[in-house]
Amino acid sequence: MDKVIGFIGCGNMGRAMIGGVVKSGLLKPESIIVADGYKGSLDLVSNEYGVKTTMDNKEVAKTSDIIVLSVKPNVYNLVIDEIKDFVKEDVAIVTIAAGKTIKDVEDAFGKDIKMVRTMPNTPALVGEGMTGICPNKNISKEEVEEVVNIFKSFGKIEIIDEKLMEVFISTSGSSPAYVFMFIEAMADAAVADGMPRDKAYKMAAQAVLGSAKMVIETGKHPGELKDMVCSPGGTTIEAVATLEEYGLRTAVMKAMRECTKKAKNM
Repeated sequence: MDKVIGFIGCGNMGRAMIGGVVKSGLLKPESIIVADGYKGSLDLVSNEYGVKTTMDNKEVAKTSDIIVLSVKPNVYNLVIDEIKDFVKEDVAIVTIAAGKTIKDVEDAFGKDIKMVRTMPNTPALVGEGMTGICPNKNISKEEVEEVVNIFKSFGKIEIIDEKLMEVFISTSGSSPAYVFMFIEAMADAAVADGMPRDKAYKMAAQAVLGSAKMVIETGKHPGELKDMVCSPGGTTIEAVATLEEYGLRTAVMKAMRECTKKAKNM
């Protein structure tokens, strides 16, 4: 990609994206410029990836072909107000903030812009992210593909309609928290039955990782894969029956729908 990518903000998600782009070879470090208000964060990303850094958001705006707004949603308008008169004419704006719609960002810039609304999740930090992507009407297919390639460098992507973005948040953006709780509960039960905690976490996490990989790579229905583990009268079906008795499915579905509702009201 023969473009300069600028990041405004380099917290966990910003660093994950920068790392993915550099490690994949999609861009050379000198084609990436990063701005942040905290010098410690800039030093960290500079030392790790060799990218250019600045404490001036306007410098990123003036030099970048693609600008990733990787700051908290509550400062979006402040950052946009600071840079909107300095961005290049054909710049593509990429957002990663929950609750910030395409219209919100367009209105904040106060002019026609090319933008892509995205929602990555934290497994991007280990190269296994899942990102929902929604472009606005002004950006070309070729430019969208350039943005897609950025997110593919640290995981998988799905292009979705913006009306589904809040559903995506509950399904992928927030769901690592549910999975971490499940792993923790599995490990706690193992510890209660005598397993050392470090081994319990490793075993539970690997079981989740391997099971997820089976769903993706086999294409089989999760229920079919579950049935493959459940021998008649065996140990697994006993555990499954207990999970059904205590409402695992209902709890997960209710939690996710509350998450979607909250995202819609942000």
